[in-house]
Formats: sequence, C-alpha cells, structure tokens
Amino acid sequence: MSMTITYEIGDSLYLNITNRCSNNCSFCVRSKADGVGNASNLWLDREPTVDEIIQAIQECDLSRYQELVFCGYGEPMMRALDIVEICKKIKSSNNIPIRINTNGQANLIFEQDITPLLEGWVDTVSISMNASNKASYQAFCHSMYGDAAFDAMLEFAIKCKKHVPKVILTVVDVISPKDIQTCRAIANEIGVDFRVRYYLV
Repeated sequence: MSMTITYEIGDSLYLNITNRCSNNCSFCVRSKADGVGNASNLWLDREPTVDEIIQAIQECDLSRYQELVFCGYGEPMMRALDIVEICKKIKSSNNIPIRINTNGQANLIFEQDITPLLEGWVDTVSISMNASNKASYQAFCHSMYGDAAFDAMLEFAIKCKKHVPKVILTVVDVISPKDIQTCRAIANEIGVDFRVRYYLV
C-alpha cells in the first residue's frame, strides 16, 4: 500500500484519487501489476483528501506536462464532486488541460445527471466503452449495475457533449476487430470521438 497521488505517463500528470470502482474489468491493469507509468504502487492506504490532492498537484511543475489526467487504480468519478472542487482550484491559477478517464457510470453512482458540473472545468472526458453491446460489456467489465451499465455509459457520453469540449469513447484492443468497428460506428452515431487503447500488461 502507498499514498501515491501523482504519477507520470508520457507527457501527462496522472492523479490517483481512489481505489474504488463500480466495475471489475477482466483486463484491468490493476489486476496484473501494482503500478503503471513511473509509479510502482498505486494501491492507496486511504483516499487522499481534496487538500492533499491539491497539494500533491501544486508540488509538481505543471509547465512540464501537456495534460492533467484523473486516472488511477479506481474509478475517479466515484469522487465527482471532489474532482470538480480540485479542477476549480487548479484552473484558478493554471490553464493546463484537464481530462477524466472514466467508465461512464457516474450518473448511476450519484443517481442523477452530474455532467453539468463538469462544464468550464474539464476539457476532455475519455470513457471506456470496451464492448459493442450490453451483454459483452457485462462479460468484460462485471459492473455492479449489471446490464444497466452499458446504456448508462452511452447516455453519459451523450450528456457530456453538452458540457465538455471533447468526449472520447475508447476500447481496449483485446476485443475483436469486428467489435472495434461496431464500437467506432456507435461513437460516430452519437457524435463523439473514438480511440483504440493498447493493452498495457
């Protein structure tokens, strides 16, 4: 266990703010290794407070990074309200672009539409799609919300479009080329970007 809040991948600074997740994805990197990037251990002793996260960010030279990314060994949007508070603080003194990597289940988690809260503070939302239909999604991702998760994820992407400049649906390249193309078509249909992520472990 550790208290690694910030870590680097490429030219981005990543924020590890929770180990909680509403999914238990079969291909998740955290089931294969304790850390990624320059972090050897992303398992937290406890969830850092908002002040601790802000302090950890401020201890870094943000001019070295192209982007600040909420993404760690858990679903960051479990702490959506804290994320907004952190973004407001960072944006008050720095114009670094901010991205959230998420499973897109925040509206299920909070039982309301939280996407309006992101407006003005978050530049990109990258949503892990990972399957072309709800049955395959549940087989891969094992969401605590069952079959409701897939449709909710797509609806979250649609709602994010109203409030966030860039929305991306992503898949991991462990799924078939045919499924990747189907996912790409869905992304095109709802009017968001699409990206294939490469499996890390």
